[in-house]
Amino acid sequence: MKKIILIFLIAVSVNGLAQTPGEKLAATVLNIWKDTVPIGGTNKWSYDMGVVLKGFEGLWQNTGNADYFKAIQKKMDYFVKDDGSIKGYEKEEYNIDHVNNGKLVLLLYRVTGKEKYKKAADLLRSQLATHPRTNEGGFWHKKVYTNQMWLDGLYMGEPFYAEYAMLFHEDSAFNDIANQFIWMEKHARDPKTGLIYHAWDESKQQQWADKTTGTSPLFWARAMGWYSDALVDVLDYFPENHPKRKALIDILNRLVNAIEKQQDKTTGLWYDVLNYSGPGKEKNYFEASASCQFTYAIAKAVRKGYLPAAKIAIAKKAYDGILKQFIKEENGQTVLTGTVKVSGLGGSPYRDGSFNYYMSEPVITNDPKGMGAFLLASNEMAQVPTQSAGTGKTVMLDRWFNSEKKKDVTGTEIYWHYVWNEKSNSGFTTLQSIIERYGATVASLDVAPTAANLKKSSVYIIVDPDHVRDNPKPNFVTPNDVKVISDWVKAGGTLLLMANDSNNCDLQHFNLLAGAFGIKFTDKSLNMVKNDIFEQGVVYPGANNPVFKSPGKMYLKEISALEIKSPATANAVKEGDVIIATANFGKGKVLAVGDPWLYNEYADGRKLPAEYENYKAAEDLVKWLLTQSKK
Repeated sequence: MKKIILIFLIAVSVNGLAQTPGEKLAATVLNIWKDTVPIGGTNKWSYDMGVVLKGFEGLWQNTGNADYFKAIQKKMDYFVKDDGSIKGYEKEEYNIDHVNNGKLVLLLYRVTGKEKYKKAADLLRSQLATHPRTNEGGFWHKKVYTNQMWLDGLYMGEPFYAEYAMLFHEDSAFNDIANQFIWMEKHARDPKTGLIYHAWDESKQQQWADKTTGTSPLFWARAMGWYSDALVDVLDYFPENHPKRKALIDILNRLVNAIEKQQDKTTGLWYDVLNYSGPGKEKNYFEASASCQFTYAIAKAVRKGYLPAAKIAIAKKAYDGILKQFIKEENGQTVLTGTVKVSGLGGSPYRDGSFNYYMSEPVITNDPKGMGAFLLASNEMAQVPTQSAGTGKTVMLDRWFNSEKKKDVTGTEIYWHYVWNEKSNSGFTTLQSIIERYGATVASLDVAPTAANLKKSSVYIIVDPDHVRDNPKPNFVTPNDVKVISDWVKAGGTLLLMANDSNNCDLQHFNLLAGAFGIKFTDKSLNMVKNDIFEQGVVYPGANNPVFKSPGKMYLKEISALEIKSPATANAVKEGDVIIATANFGKGKVLAVGDPWLYNEYADGRKLPAEYENYKAAEDLVKWLLTQSKK
């Protein structure tokens, strides 16, 4: 009986649904390294912790389960002190590995706004400002590894550098970031195979370095895994119009074409050392972390449009092989086997980069680097089946009628309050991640809508239009706006109108638009929740709801009640008041709700008790919006 109960607990998640392999392995991580215990079990500010916690971030985004966010914060707070100092971190070591965890520091800053995280991020950024470089400008891997660039270092430094540059408007940094990849490929790429050697020594003095090229002797798979993952992660933050963005995407395509040729046709996996046919080749083995890294990079690159769609077959075959060969059930928990513990060059004892050296390093179970790589791969592969719902579609978010701005910590004026890419409570990054998981892209409209600028949008979202208290020069909805938007809906667009209670939203002009579809946002305010008594904000979608099919119980607060007439119909009602309404209009659809509702505070799982299933409601809403659109 005990065995049956144990298996059941492993097989289901907190919401009663079957767990993904990633969720199962994450449970193992938290079982091995409980609470604030650092991942890896040491007190070191170790980069592999950051790999695992980036996997946790993806799980949080994919599930809405804030336990993953809380685990990230616990682990990082063990190191990041209130004054922004970092336990165990020594800047003067100039070890680029130590920058990797900065990604999680930035996540925590963006979500919580706490100053200590900003200070810690600034500290790590200051390392890059004075980090030793090659004559050309490439970051040394470590101060003790003079004149050397390693593929690993691109993952450790550049995604943090790029996100920091995006957040704090260091526009000139993107040239530097792109050059790191460009120089690495220039110096270490093999023209015959297209593969990239593990490292390059500018001085050509290391014993492992080719005296002509400076490259290390062999192609270590995990090194290329780090490099490929770094490329797809950096592109998340790289400006769309930057002249070197295309160069990065071209490098990625060349690398994936080379990696594809090395994939084992039977298992879908990759060997620890690629393209090796020399003495002792029978010792070579399929390696878990590299196979996971390639799967992550390829799946993400296809999803983001950096690679041709057909390349997803590489990732699918690889992921199937990973699940068959490396994921096991041992002692009642899921484990990852087959990860080489470490491989490097130089140092003491000296690592000569030979095949015998690579084969001498131990292969272990539940290595954090491998576990983190698997979590990243699993998170990406979980999104593959849902992509078709929104492929080729764009969800446009208004920033004209809702056009609130503020100065950030750099003094730069930015849009905020119900906008994409804002991870704080008032942002829409949770909704954004769901939209992207269902295959659509997001965009923002900073000017008045026109037939031309709405033409390529499938979904248009208008949230909480400004009144003078929000914006001294608000852009009110006009009769011309109503005509443009209603014509767009009639032609097949899907429109989402999200108001607010009358104290916080310009309902008067917004109702010009809503009225075209038989909807009126009223001055009657509902669900005026006091002191976080959440039950006061409950809304039941009801059985057989055509939009909200999954949640049994939703949470909305401070809502404007709706009045409706044809063609609008009620979707959710509370005590006789209409909370949500839909309307068919020509070929298009409209959904209206009297609250911004699905912003991060009430969608990402950190605040609401689990019984309020707003994350599920957001998933259902996104699916409905995308599938209803005829554009």
